[in-house]
Amino acid sequence: MTEQLDHRLSDVQLAAALVRNAGGLALRMRQRGLQELRDTAAQKSSVSDVVTSADLAAESYVVEQLRRCRPEDSILGEEGAGYTGTSGRIWVIDPVDGTYNFYSGSTYWCSALALTDAAGVWPAGPDSLTDAAVLLGAIYQPQEEKLWLGGTLQAATLNGKPIVVDPCQHVGQLSAGTYIHPKWLGDPQAGGPWQRAAQLPAALRMLGSGSCDLGRVAQGELGTWFQHSAPSWDWLPGKGIVHAAGGDTAVVRVNGLDWFVAGPAVAVAELKAALAAGAL
Repeated sequence: MTEQLDHRLSDVQLAAALVRNAGGLALRMRQRGLQELRDTAAQKSSVSDVVTSADLAAESYVVEQLRRCRPEDSILGEEGAGYTGTSGRIWVIDPVDGTYNFYSGSTYWCSALALTDAAGVWPAGPDSLTDAAVLLGAIYQPQEEKLWLGGTLQAATLNGKPIVVDPCQHVGQLSAGTYIHPKWLGDPQAGGPWQRAAQLPAALRMLGSGSCDLGRVAQGELGTWFQHSAPSWDWLPGKGIVHAAGGDTAVVRVNGLDWFVAGPAVAVAELKAALAAGAL
């Protein structure tokens, strides 16, 4: 049975416990066997965009605990959970980020959430949360035992130790985590801006979990990150941690698509300019 949490926990303690327990629940379900997990999977927008019984169980657990421990706060979950509270705060949940990795047997997946101050923008929809202030981001990668925390309520840490973004500022000195679906590569709407930006970093990494990537940007293991059309649950947890680690983030619209960028401030500005240069 997954742990019932004490409502007296601070927001930081609660967030850490939620992602640890949700990630642990998903991992235990996967350990029963990948084939059993695959038999429960349903395709969403593409073959690589799937939802499993573990995603649903982990989200259900987090929602249950939040409804009990923070009944006045709103909730938005990737797999459909939603609740509108009265506090002006909203918990944005990604129970398993990197589900295709999770479903494939990789260790590169996590459970993530963000606590935001969304007064005035919720419940307008998940896209309205892009610029919300992130009070706290929490990302837990169970199979590597990595817990990132950070936001306006919490200094940036990895497993309790302070972290900062890479001290190098220029994107040409840095690696970049990124993602673009193969179908977009040949489409100038997205492929053009992506190729402009992808030529700048010292190296590219495409690993399949935006929150795992952004945690690594915050600790300096990855220098920068950029991706288009990132939903709130893939963006806000890492955004809060990157800012707390001394980095910068930005959203730039090019050809009708929003591109999300994170890293040291100069590198973010350079990537923004490159993406904008791909405008049709």
